[in-house]
Amino acid sequence: MPVSASSLPIDRRYQQGGVLLLASLMMFFLSSILLYALYAYWRRDDPMSMVPLPSAFLVSTLILMLISGLLHLSTLAMRREKRFQTVTLLFASIVLAIVFTAVQLVTMNAMLEGPALVEGNGKGLVGMVAVLVILHALHVAGGVAALGIVLVRTIQHKYDHESYWPIRFAAQYWHFLDIVWLCMLAAFWFTTGGFA
Repeated sequence: MPVSASSLPIDRRYQQGGVLLLASLMMFFLSSILLYALYAYWRRDDPMSMVPLPSAFLVSTLILMLISGLLHLSTLAMRREKRFQTVTLLFASIVLAIVFTAVQLVTMNAMLEGPALVEGNGKGLVGMVAVLVILHALHVAGGVAALGIVLVRTIQHKYDHESYWPIRFAAQYWHFLDIVWLCMLAAFWFTTGGFA
């Protein structure tokens, strides 16, 4: 007899919903990166497409990887019922996520004031880079909000070593953001003038 969704434990239904969310976001970002790559190929003869991107993208990449690592450690800490360590790691992740967002804002400002947009190529390749970075930043903002909720619920003792799926999903979401960002950076690297 098939198992209906309503007969699954609540955590299992949440997990299935989380997997579907990440799968749909992955399709969205992969198709966006593919469209960007095609657009970059069509504009390969444009001299302004070889303008280097700000090196702060590399700094923000390191911050994003650190957030992902901290969240992985927070999952392990909750599994071992180390609540204080979990709260500390979640809080540090939120602070770093805000730093990541600030670095991205400064980087985007530098890009938008750079030569590729000032010299009239705002609808070109750099404009597409800006759009993809903004889309990623919006998903980071959603991740920060989710981390805040998970942090508050952890402080309220809503999770234990058996029931900590929201913490694990927050870590998976940030791993997803890492993968997407690395794919985007690779696409940017090969289609622009690299990094300044």
